[in-house]
Amino acid sequence: MTEAIFDTVILGSGCAGLTAAIYTARANLNPLVLEGHEPGGQLSITTLVENFPGWPEGIQGPELIDNMRKQASRFGAQFRLGHLVKADLSKRPFVLDLGREVIHARTLIIASGASARWLGLPSEQALIGHGVSSCATCDGFFFSGKEIAVVGGGDSAMEEALFLTRFATKVTLLHRRDHFRASRIMLERAMAHPKIEFRTNVSVEEVLGVEEKDVRGVRLRDTVTGEESELAISGLFLGIGHEPNAGMFAGQIDLDDDGYIRTHDQVHTRVPGVYACGDVQDRRYRQAITAAGSGCMAALEVEKFLEEHGR
Repeated sequence: MTEAIFDTVILGSGCAGLTAAIYTARANLNPLVLEGHEPGGQLSITTLVENFPGWPEGIQGPELIDNMRKQASRFGAQFRLGHLVKADLSKRPFVLDLGREVIHARTLIIASGASARWLGLPSEQALIGHGVSSCATCDGFFFSGKEIAVVGGGDSAMEEALFLTRFATKVTLLHRRDHFRASRIMLERAMAHPKIEFRTNVSVEEVLGVEEKDVRGVRLRDTVTGEESELAISGLFLGIGHEPNAGMFAGQIDLDDDGYIRTHDQVHTRVPGVYACGDVQDRRYRQAITAAGSGCMAALEVEKFLEEHGR
């Protein structure tokens, strides 16, 4: 087991983490970026990104991430594959246990993101980015004039379905029960929309189109009768929420009821020198550009903190 100390460590290499890396590296802080279990974050499994400023023709998600990584590396950011096992934020410098290695950090930027909840079907996983998506805001435009489906029964699913009516000719909302977790107002809005059709007591058993590498439908099973059927669609959106990757900090910094990090003054946690940015603390916007913006804020706060403490 080795020990090392860094002025700043960044957890996560999505848009928030990489932007923080660019800014801290340019400030000569030599940041260490721990890439975690999903290097590149959710953009690494996204195809065309058309709403990130500066790319008039759009850019592939993995290419955007790779460009940001190269930019951070150019200024001296270090990257390491590693997954945080546990942390002790009560000590200074902070103690970060990576399993085979323990490192110390004078400041910490948590940009570990939030992982989309999936159904766990092999066919679903094979078609992510090819008609299967967990982000209506990101991908809805690509389904203009098509029929699509949304899976879920909570507010997230209702919001996704309502947003997608701007593009799709029909949105079928699939839910495995006949009652919903969604708030009454959101459910009523979705039910009142002429483009949204509800199908309850159904579970998605398979996403069709793996061989074609393009979603062409779903195979459904009635959860009451067991009867199977097929629904022809061109896109499937998962509206069953996200899981913030912040559980390892429970009890040390404040988390909300769903596990998102609570911040004040944009990116500050209750522990001085520890900042959170991107989807791990943003349950509302969850966009690449907002993640990048908060990564910039966290980096500037780190620089200020270290200066105030004689670094």
